[in-house]
Amino acid sequence: MDSEASQSPAKKNLFRSSAIVGLMTMVSRFLGLARDVVVANFFGASAGADAFFVAFKIPNFFRRLFAEGAFSQAFIPVLADYKDGQDRDAVRTLLGSVLGVLGAVLFVFSLLAVLGAPWVTALFAPGFLDEPAKYELASTMLQITFPYLFLISLTAFAGAVLNSYGNFAVPAFTPVLLNLSLIASAVFLTPLFAQPVIALAWGVFIAGVLQLFFQLPFLLRLGLLPRPILDYRHEGVRKIGALMLPAMFGVSVSQINLLLDTILASLLQTGSVSWLYYSDRLVELPLGVFGIAIATVILPALSANNAAKSEEAFSATIDWALKMVLLIGLPAALALIVLAEPLIAVLFHYGALNDTDVLQSAHSLRAYALGLLAFMFVKVLAPGFFARKDMRTPVKIGIYAMIANMVFNLALIWPLQHAGLALATAMSAWLNAICLLVVLKRQGVYKSGNGWFVFVIRLLGAVVAMVLVVSYLNSPTQEWLVWDVWQRISTIGLLVICGIFSYFIVLLCLGLNLKNMLKQKV
Repeated sequence: MDSEASQSPAKKNLFRSSAIVGLMTMVSRFLGLARDVVVANFFGASAGADAFFVAFKIPNFFRRLFAEGAFSQAFIPVLADYKDGQDRDAVRTLLGSVLGVLGAVLFVFSLLAVLGAPWVTALFAPGFLDEPAKYELASTMLQITFPYLFLISLTAFAGAVLNSYGNFAVPAFTPVLLNLSLIASAVFLTPLFAQPVIALAWGVFIAGVLQLFFQLPFLLRLGLLPRPILDYRHEGVRKIGALMLPAMFGVSVSQINLLLDTILASLLQTGSVSWLYYSDRLVELPLGVFGIAIATVILPALSANNAAKSEEAFSATIDWALKMVLLIGLPAALALIVLAEPLIAVLFHYGALNDTDVLQSAHSLRAYALGLLAFMFVKVLAPGFFARKDMRTPVKIGIYAMIANMVFNLALIWPLQHAGLALATAMSAWLNAICLLVVLKRQGVYKSGNGWFVFVIRLLGAVVAMVLVVSYLNSPTQEWLVWDVWQRISTIGLLVICGIFSYFIVLLCLGLNLKNMLKQKV
């Protein structure tokens, strides 16, 4: 099973699949930035914006917990086992049973959340209780946005099936529909409401419907569009459920930490929730385009390697993923730190978002950027456990990381305010990532490949050159605040192009063979 022939198909397609997911995710993330530009222009960092971001973050948190997080990580390895060891009818029965049980649980959960929206809002944004208008608005919008959890979780189910059968493009493109829906709602629906921000809540709900129905034809084409079966005793369903419970915590620690930031930020001055949101959105761009894209692709590959008992290929896949994360994540993190104010100004400093909002968002952006590499490492290291159906270890590590995050939050929130919350999240992410890596190495699952020392030296040389070039060409913050939109766009474009060019030129001059690295067989 370890022969070159047996491994070559997975090896040959891994980077290409990552590139497809990355490209589609890039389209989605850039549209997401366009969406946030529109939202910032319409609502800035107002009380209404704070209320919407809370109403949006709560179902989004559970989405990542249930759907993209725990469910996908538990479902894909089980589906891989059925694909390899069962016939197509058994796979269809599994899919129908999973759909029936998952749909029923999420429907009941969503209904309870809608009925109890005021209590849910008070739980996740206790600071809003001191501002009745903001609290009532957030509760109203949560009743509209929470059904998105039900819709997007079924969408994630469909996407996991498509990913398992090699169709990565459709699930990666699907988030585009959310961004388009929110942009259209902000532009066209806001005049229809006495409180215009409620239009964004309806945009979230509409997006959930569009995303689910977009993927169904592709499942039908595979012949795997399931009919729901409420069979919670099905062996595969019980196995997925057993794997989901610990995975629900292990894969979503960073999201839990971000939500804790929102809870604490609601206790700070008005605007704090929005400042954290805008800065987090910029960190999410490289995290989504590269980190999540690589993680999405390697989980099926690792599951296949584990099923084939190919330990060498399993370790090589993780090794390749770590190098790819460093290659892209390190320069991205440094660019966010060096260009924090310019990036916030270029994207959001229009309409209702003022100079103070730019400066405050830049503080939390720098803090989040310090943890970008850690966020990415967690995304590619956690599948090393999930592919082997080891959910307990990431849970234990996640508990330690979350406790540490709370300690860091309490220590940093008063001297650094909202930026302290972002810094605490970054620090706990590093604790999480380091522990995952150490355990994988101790278990003998991951063994570092050759060439790491030389690779790191080349990488450091390239990022130093990039930072020097960008810092030299950058302008003072006050100029970014007074420039018009075209001056900002042209200048940031020049900085990004020069930064990328200097980074890769130095990498090549130092002897890194990018072509071989990207085509590396794992």
